[in-house]
Parts: sequence; structure tokens; C-alpha cells
Amino acid sequence: MTLRSTAAWGTVLLAAIAQPALAAPPPNLDARIEEIREKSGTPGMSVAIVEHGQVVFAKGFGVRKLGSPEKVDADTLFMIGSTGKAFTSAALARLVDAGKLNWDDKVIDHLPDFRMYDSWVTREMTVRDLLVHRSGLGLGAGDLLMVPRGKLSRADIVKRLRYIKPATSFRSAYAYDNILYIVAGAVIEAVSGQSYEDYMRDNVFKPAGLPDATADMAVQLSTPDRAQPHARYGEMVRGTGPMKLLDEHDRLGQAGAPAGLLAASANDLARWLQIQLAHGALPDGKGRLFSEAAGREMWTPVTPIPISPMPAPISGITPGYDAYALGWEVRDYKGAKLVWHAGGLFGFTTIVVMIPERDVGFSITVNSEELEPRMGLMYELIDHYIGQPAQDWPSRFGEFRRARIAGALAAVQQKSAAPAKVGPSLPVARYAGNYADPWYGTLKVVPDGKGLAVDFTTTPGMTGKLTHYQYDTFIAKFDDPAIEPAYLTFNLDADGKVSQITAKPVSPIADFSFDYQDLLFTPQPAATDAAR
Repeated sequence: MTLRSTAAWGTVLLAAIAQPALAAPPPNLDARIEEIREKSGTPGMSVAIVEHGQVVFAKGFGVRKLGSPEKVDADTLFMIGSTGKAFTSAALARLVDAGKLNWDDKVIDHLPDFRMYDSWVTREMTVRDLLVHRSGLGLGAGDLLMVPRGKLSRADIVKRLRYIKPATSFRSAYAYDNILYIVAGAVIEAVSGQSYEDYMRDNVFKPAGLPDATADMAVQLSTPDRAQPHARYGEMVRGTGPMKLLDEHDRLGQAGAPAGLLAASANDLARWLQIQLAHGALPDGKGRLFSEAAGREMWTPVTPIPISPMPAPISGITPGYDAYALGWEVRDYKGAKLVWHAGGLFGFTTIVVMIPERDVGFSITVNSEELEPRMGLMYELIDHYIGQPAQDWPSRFGEFRRARIAGALAAVQQKSAAPAKVGPSLPVARYAGNYADPWYGTLKVVPDGKGLAVDFTTTPGMTGKLTHYQYDTFIAKFDDPAIEPAYLTFNLDADGKVSQITAKPVSPIADFSFDYQDLLFTPQPAATDAAR
């Protein structure tokens, strides 16, 4: 979800020659991790490594909270973002193994009120389709229902899905989404008779032996040994400025848990890697979390992911093959098959990686959004375990990150410096009103002194000022500086009245979950409540 997810990195299957993994983690790994963490300005992180079924490394580094002395340890909870999608798939696998569900069941058979925009797609959508990003929805479509915060229930989000127009035809293209994992969570609830959070606790975390893992944000926030989120954000482009502590309550609504609101420790993720690499068998030999057949299903590639060459500092990671399986991405790297996923949740980022032919897996959890300690360390560890020469990947990813942010900042500054000296066409008071988007709900534009203020009412606290940009386009700068600013363009009809409002992010590298471009607001009749 959010920052993020695996869509940006993409690839499997050049068959690697099976060789045993190196006998131990890289020498001086503790010092290397600490060096990367400090150089990137990351407050805290944890790393877990599993080799041949054994946990060979599980440690914490740095602090849970900037400016506070509490250290990260192997039991410290981190939000793990979209790497939690694999846990949702495993929850479904448990139901498949119990004979209560099939991967190719029609969703509507379990959720009679489920609807997509197209009625044929509604009838044909399967449980498998919910998990593999081929629904026809655009990248991140519907994420604003829960990003950056949400008050809607899981059922409310499922109902609003029917109003989101597709970007492509069904099963024809890859586009990463979060909203259909929320539907998958609703399927789990309908089939099991439990809430998603309770089902995960009782039927995934407990039998797997993950004592700290939780899908319940209230539980996570009440756990003393937890990391807190941090990020850099400037006025217009995220990633600029000093590292700041974020409000840990500013997260997705609880409805988003199946897509990426899980929390786990390094020790939890180490045991999760043991189970995954053993194809569902528990490490103590006392049973299975899921069947070997279900394990194969979850790792089997389904939807090809388009490959874009990465730029020079990190061009070496460009895969030859990339595809999405059931909660996992499968790609190749220098002849080795990777089963992996990235995760991001405002102020947290995570990597979970397996190299099946080497029987090795590792996780990296970070309480910031920097690339160096997660993607950089990821490729250092992969190179170590597949016998490649050591490279300073963290420095390369740092160079890539800085160039990307600098380019975005320059583009925004160039636009801001030279808007057309035209408009607005109307007195500002005539732009005021309530506007409705079918899937999002109500946008309120109200006079505020000499200008306008805006309230995205579906999202708690998403309020701010409108500043004229050019023509009939304004920039929404939100009171919460961590929310991506947006261009709002008011389109006028022949009578000079606002007929619709379109939107798009100001930053060219805004997280895709700020899917402003999918919004189309129209004037809302005074007696109508657009909130569904």
C-alpha cells in the first residue's frame, strides 16, 4: 500500500542452479546495519534472517522513537504495510484447506452485496482475482477511502467499490490495488463468522506461533514495545526536510487491515519465514499452518508485471521477469528466483524476501521511509546469499532517492514559479459549495476570510486552504503537512457555474494511494447527502 508497495520495483524465473546458502550471515552484519541506519538518519529498524529452517539472526537497532532512549529489540512491533497481504492470503488458505472456500469461488457467492462497476466483472470475480491485481481498477484506486486516515467500515468500503470506474478491462493488465484485499478480508469474515482481526489472531498468528503479531491497531497501540513512525516531508514533496516523528494514530482506518495494517516483530517475521520456506510446516514439527498445496498456490505467479528499466545507480536490479502471485511478488535477480514483497505505511517500511533455491529468507522493518536501510540492505543480503560480489547498494539507493526527490522538487518549483497570470474566472465565493464524487463522498468548499477552505469529509482531518494557482485551478494545502497537496480544477458550464471538479497530486512522485486523479466531483444538491 501506500509508498511503496511492490509496484515500483518489479520480477521471476530464470532457473537458478540450486546451491546451498552460505553458512552464516555476512560478517560484521551488526556493524554494517548500524552504519546504514545512522547514515540514512533512520531512527530504528530490525532484521531477521532464516537459513535452512533455522533463525540465524533476529535483532533490533536504534530507537523506537526519535529523541527517546527506548531501544528497538527483536520483539519490538513494527507496522509491516503491504507485506501483510501474504498473511491475508494465508488466512484464506486456511479456509481453503478446511474445505470452506476455493480460490476460484465467485466472490459474489460469499458476499451477495459485492459489486464491481461492471456487472459482468461482478459475476466473474473470484477470490483469486481479489489477490493478484488484475481487476481492471487503476493503480491505488479507492485508496482515499482509507488513506491517510479512514472512518469507514469494511462493509462501507465494499459498497463503494461499485462506483469506481475501471481503468482497463478485466484480467488484461496489472495495477496494484489495496481495496480488493479489503474485500478479501470481508470474504474471510463471511466464511469464518469472525471479524478479520479475530480470525487472524485465532487462526493465523496463534497457530503459527507469532506472539506479538496483530491485525488490530488498538492492540498494537497499547503494546509498550512498539516502534513509532517517522518521515521527511516538505511543503510540496515528501522526502525533503529533517526526519520527523509522525502521529502514530494517523494511520489507515481499521478497515484497511487486510491490505496492510498488520504489525509484527523481527521474531514474528523470522518464524513466518520459517513457515513459508517449509511450505506451511511449523518449525517445531507439530503440524502445519497451511497445506503444501496451498503454499504452492500462494507462490505461483498469476499476473505479469510490466518491467521498466531502473536508472543508472540501481540499474543492476532490473529484472528479466516479474509477476504477482497470491500476496507475493515473484521475480528474478542475477539468475536467482525471489519470492518477496515490500510494504509501506506512513512512517514505516518493510521488506520480506525469500530465495527458495538457497532455502534462505530475511525481513527488514524500518520506522522511517528511507530506501537505504531496506532496499539497499535487501540487495546486499541477496548478493551475499547467491554468491555475488559485494556492492554498496545502500549508497546507490541513496543516490537514486536524492535524484528522484530533487527532480520532483525542481518540477514543482518550476510550475509554482511561473503559473499563468490568469483567473480565477469567478469571485472566490462562487466556487464554494458541497460537491460529491460517487465513490468518495462529499467535498466541501467554503469561504474562509478572503479565500477558500476545503474539507475532504470522508477522510478525518483532511482539511486545508485553497490557494489560487492559475485559471480556475487551486492548490489544496492541507493543515496536516504529511498529506500530499493537490491541484483542484473547477470546470465551469456555459452559465459560469461550477459543473465539476477534477484533481491531481502536486508532487510528481506523490504516493499512489493519494489517488486524486480518480475523483470527479459534481455539485451536490442541498438536500442530498452524498456520503454513502
